[in-house]
Amino acid sequence: MTPPHAAATTAPPITDRMRALVAGIREVVDRGLLPDPTARLVAERVAPHLCAADLLTDQQCEGDPDRYRQHVLHAQPDGSFSVVALVWLPGQVTPIHDHVSWCVTGVHEGEEHERRYRLVPQGTTSELVATEDVVNPRGAVSAFAPPGDIHLVRNPGPQKAVSIHVYGADVSRLGTSIRRVYGSPAGR
Repeated sequence: MTPPHAAATTAPPITDRMRALVAGIREVVDRGLLPDPTARLVAERVAPHLCAADLLTDQQCEGDPDRYRQHVLHAQPDGSFSVVALVWLPGQVTPIHDHVSWCVTGVHEGEEHERRYRLVPQGTTSELVATEDVVNPRGAVSAFAPPGDIHLVRNPGPQKAVSIHVYGADVSRLGTSIRRVYGSPAGR
């Protein structure tokens, strides 16, 4: 099941560099650590591979004119993690969302803008509040785990952006890493 805001593909065979990255991620995930340290250690494995010309094929960097595109590069057979390339053409944006698992993102090409949110209790309900705007340039890596992983990502720039995402779930089976989509914050 692909969310309506993202086009999905299963990517062609991965490069040797991607194979090496997957092996490094597998080593970390197999330690069985809690989500936060797992995400931080996976981020350390992702960072050295970003921006390398031999990480992705040309096909894995292709966008979709209608919405950001997800290329599933690897899904671990036991479902413990997936590696995805997300391709953002100018103006493309996600809804405000959180995730089903820990996540690592690394900007391979271009620049991504991110707005982070948190839920603030308001009596018997919660209000979504923007907490931070972050510009993630080429080579930037972020790691996070639920809760506290609510955000919106967009490419406001004039050129394509490509990012590598590692999720602690089988995105090929789930179709997406998104757990919940949130409405617009109050007053916006």
